[in-house]
Amino acid sequence: MTPGRGLLGGAGRASATLLIFALAIFALMELAPGDPMAQVPLSVPDEVRQEMRRALGLGEPAHVRFGLWLWQLCVIEPLTGVDALLGTQLAGGQSRILSWQAHAPVMQIVASHLPQTLWVVGLAYVVGVAIALPLGICQAWRQHSVFDRAGTAVTMLAYSVPPFLSGVVLIAVFSVWLGWLPSIYDTTHRVESWSDIWVQARQMILPVAVLSIQTTALIARYARAAVLENLRMDHVRTARSKGLSEAAVLARHVLRQSMIPVVTVIALGLPQVFGGAVVTEQIFLVNGLGHLLISSIEANDLPVVRTVTFLMAVLIVLANLAADVTCRLLDPRIGAHD
Repeated sequence: MTPGRGLLGGAGRASATLLIFALAIFALMELAPGDPMAQVPLSVPDEVRQEMRRALGLGEPAHVRFGLWLWQLCVIEPLTGVDALLGTQLAGGQSRILSWQAHAPVMQIVASHLPQTLWVVGLAYVVGVAIALPLGICQAWRQHSVFDRAGTAVTMLAYSVPPFLSGVVLIAVFSVWLGWLPSIYDTTHRVESWSDIWVQARQMILPVAVLSIQTTALIARYARAAVLENLRMDHVRTARSKGLSEAAVLARHVLRQSMIPVVTVIALGLPQVFGGAVVTEQIFLVNGLGHLLISSIEANDLPVVRTVTFLMAVLIVLANLAADVTCRLLDPRIGAHD
């Protein structure tokens, strides 16, 4: 199979996965208790209440509301974004997904929270991968050494500590006891000078550290196992018998094949990072998607809950699609017979 056809096949599977996920999200939200009209004052007449229900789309059957939500999310909202960027009128003023609580377009609310989550989650993942890969490779290269045993103990301990516990511990040590770092993330802070960059970096250290702890431990363990497995391969023994140095054997014959399962683990670990981000944003008061999701659940704002959950699923599926493409580039034989 050609790379182009493989990529199209992966995109098709990703689209089908997202469609099934959207249906599951909508069905679960339909089964959730509560009524968006429960907080409307009792003095409001029944006629007005019925009109408000129709405006929120609550009077239609479930399958009609699902189709409308999917149409608004996948067509109207992207067209609205294009209109805002280019000044066009592609959306044609069609109705958008509205928050039951804020009575504003959900995507506007999401757009104000998304950058914070992407900054924290993205940086945490980059830091975790940057530390984990060299750590795992060096552990495998020096198997059974003091460094390997210490690294194994540290990674096992780090992976077993949940984010809510590591967050509290880091706040107690670095914010309360030592006073080095802030315990609250200031979402309103704007970077306009070099001193602002330092303030932003200081307030990101603890949330990024909490999210990257388990990521680093997981990827380091898999990297170590993958490198050890490839170090025992026959072609590696042959390269050594030809007089190549250990560094050359590792760089030319081991790392490329070892990265294939590691890339897959990096992509599959993204849901865990997003789950940790929901907890971490609550601990450090980061006004991101996780904080928005929790507050929307508490307020029974189902349109926001559905949309935020689906967008997280989109990010995870895109990460898996990118991992699939990366694995095909590392080894063209992957997917050759799909």
